[in-house]
Amino acid sequence: MRHLRFAKRTTGSGALHCFVLDCSASMLARGQLALAKGLLIALFDRARAERVDVALVAFGGARAELRFGPAGPRWWNERWIEPIGGGGGTPLEAGIGRAAHLLETAARRDPGQARHLWLFSDGRTTQWPARPRHADHVTVIDCELGAVRVGRCEALAQAWSGECLDAQALPG
Repeated sequence: MRHLRFAKRTTGSGALHCFVLDCSASMLARGQLALAKGLLIALFDRARAERVDVALVAFGGARAELRFGPAGPRWWNERWIEPIGGGGGTPLEAGIGRAAHLLETAARRDPGQARHLWLFSDGRTTQWPARPRHADHVTVIDCELGAVRVGRCEALAQAWSGECLDAQALPG
């Protein structure tokens, strides 16, 4: 995928890509969750081919949960990603908090491992969590669609010294 690069495994230390998926009601409005899940499937397939570890944290309603990993993705990615549903509020702080804990644990286990945080969201939240300390790289995938765009994903990426990519411009 253009602009979506994975760090390849090296001797001793590898890479972990932690994907954080916004499953709130606003992501259902214009098919944004479906767009994000399509990109996730493509990224998981690429991660499997390149032999990098991944984790998936999904948040929506009032909670955030670890849905996969950290581990190498499997050939059946599409079958378990597709049924992930959405609805409710946008507990961004809970989602990022869960990812931050996962990245911290990974950093303790293997300090030389490259750790990348990917946030898939439309940015429709009032929460503004701190950048996870153990994320070496941050990419925010802006899933916001529609004529009126709030632009919070770009602002969050800048605040976190990360990169913001438009989900619509990415191949899926």
